[in-house]
Amino acid sequence: MTAELWDPAGEGVMRLPSGRLVRGRGLRRPLPAGLGPTFAVHIIGGTGPTVPWESRLLRWPDFRLPSEKDTARAVLREAWKRATGERVEFACGGGRGRTGAALACLAVLDGVPADEAVAYVRRHYRRQAVETPWQRRYVSRFGES
Repeated sequence: MTAELWDPAGEGVMRLPSGRLVRGRGLRRPLPAGLGPTFAVHIIGGTGPTVPWESRLLRWPDFRLPSEKDTARAVLREAWKRATGERVEFACGGGRGRTGAALACLAVLDGVPADEAVAYVRRHYRRQAVETPWQRRYVSRFGES
């Protein structure tokens, strides 16, 4: 599927080193104006929102780590692959901690060294991304497996 991709200057859009564009956002905020995602990963502890586009639920309680690490890795890898030609969005409640950690893991998949991925996301997505020490540690270890 080839879709019109995100505007690189759009709200919450981050460019990975490969050129892939992904968007992060908070589910508690209104959907940004413009194009919607074609695929989304909802990073929450409970049930996901009902949306008109394809989505995956990644069970990840607020301020914590993914409940199922193998599932998380598979969902993140799927999203990274789909970002080559689709509008991929990551969204948690506030769009900072879990979304930032997931985006940092995508950066690792895209070739950013794991120990630099959090800084990459803070520079290219949001300064407040990845909120907890254990989220930072999860990202730093993401490249090991």
